[in-house]
Amino acid sequence: MNTFLLFFSLTSMLRGLNLPTGSFSLKQIKAATGNFDPENKIGEGGFGPVYKGVLPDGSMIAVKQLSSKSKQGNREFVTEIGMISALQHPNLVKLFGCCIEGNQLLLIYEYMENNSLARALFGPEGLRLNLDWQTRRKICIGIARGLAYLHEESRLKIVHRDIKTTNVLLDKDLNAKISDFGLAKLDEEENTHISTRIAGTMGYMAPEYAMRGYLTDKADVYSFGVVTLEIVSGKSNANCRPKEDFIYLLDWAYVLQEQGSLLDLVDPALGTDFSLEEAQQMLNLALVCTNPSPTLRPAMSAVVSMLEGHTPVQVPTMKITRTESMEQRFRSFEKLSQDGRSQVVSTDGPWADSSLSMQSSKEGDHSRSTTN
Repeated sequence: MNTFLLFFSLTSMLRGLNLPTGSFSLKQIKAATGNFDPENKIGEGGFGPVYKGVLPDGSMIAVKQLSSKSKQGNREFVTEIGMISALQHPNLVKLFGCCIEGNQLLLIYEYMENNSLARALFGPEGLRLNLDWQTRRKICIGIARGLAYLHEESRLKIVHRDIKTTNVLLDKDLNAKISDFGLAKLDEEENTHISTRIAGTMGYMAPEYAMRGYLTDKADVYSFGVVTLEIVSGKSNANCRPKEDFIYLLDWAYVLQEQGSLLDLVDPALGTDFSLEEAQQMLNLALVCTNPSPTLRPAMSAVVSMLEGHTPVQVPTMKITRTESMEQRFRSFEKLSQDGRSQVVSTDGPWADSSLSMQSSKEGDHSRSTTN
């Protein structure tokens, strides 16, 4: 598609959205980012780089530059504008506007001073943040509130589809804000979807979605459970291999739970400066959220209530052998690889957009705890 047709097509689609966001000129964005100076690059998403910028009034912005070569990206670009423009919540990244000019497709967001949760937890030594226990709980509750808004409170009921630590950004006060709505899907048809295009990130996708394309808001609940494990443990789900038998952190959590030593997952960097009761509660909740059966996962409003100590965490007693769960995971991955319905795009930087994948099924056993 040539530049004129691309501009005309996107402009037509955006005009129909009746967006409350602003429009920026390419000249304004070039001035703000120093003509996309590499020194101002703060991340690399699945569809292009992200730059830090400063507007004339001193406001900091983050500019997501969509690659003009990505046809799939054009669709995500329009989706993201439409979704975020219609949503306003303290735990969602705010979209200031967009720029469609020449061959440039740009999204302009509020700037997040502390980058992504992934960098804060797993980044290089000099970039990692020393997150204390209460900050980790605050981040977890913020993500839960943002998802509860998307699923149950907004006028558009939305399934994000790609909740992961790279898609959670942190502001100057370390408040969590969910970003990257390029894969988001409206939650319609009685809360059920059979999706022909499976997209997400390996290690975070619910098994029913990865294997059968069955998508509901409970897929986000599953992803949230994985992120909660990462927040408590300080370890990446995909990169944690305490023993060669375990592919994911979630595998290891399941085994520790069976052994009655789930608290061994707590990040050693915390020392003893954390609440045992709250840690047990958050780990139990993570296992409830990653139950292999979507109907047994709680709604995000219930998750918020559990995290805030208003509702006890009831963990169902279920037994799934490691062999069965691993076989299911690998079947899922093999199926997706053969189908080739999406591209694998997974990055470790902030603002990572889409990627494909599958995930294992697991769950937890053990029960409850409430906060102090």
